[in-house]
Amino acid sequence: MIYNICVIILAATAIWCAWRICVADFRRRIIPDAYLWPLLLIGMIFAAWMPMWPTGARTAAIGAATGYALSAAIGFLFDRRMRRRNADAPVPIGLGDIKLIATGGVWLGPTGMAAALVVACVTGMIWGITNKQKYIPFAPFFICGGILSLIGMLFLL
Repeated sequence: MIYNICVIILAATAIWCAWRICVADFRRRIIPDAYLWPLLLIGMIFAAWMPMWPTGARTAAIGAATGYALSAAIGFLFDRRMRRRNADAPVPIGLGDIKLIATGGVWLGPTGMAAALVVACVTGMIWGITNKQKYIPFAPFFICGGILSLIGMLFLL
């Protein structure tokens, strides 16, 4: 009974943190750490102590390291390339996005995170083209892709 109540409270907190991240990224183009770190911690708790969770603690750690390293390398390469062209160029991927992808790696593992990234990039690109946006908030698209990936991992596999 207590276990179920704790799981419900943690899941509700994770949903609330994800919602606040989406709102903050749409409004201010920033992902606050105040919502990101609890989401990461809850993902680690779920991966380590929930028997029906699709990723274990080891897979979650590998997913986090893979997500952080991959997105940091992409951010570093694009940042250097953009800075060479124009010193005032905006940063294409921020540190909040990098930490969010690492958090997605904890929740989904490397395979689920890859699926979430594909969904996020495709839907973000479509949204940016249809709305003629110069800046695309990545967090809402990645979180939606992560939810779809998690549903697929839980129910389809």
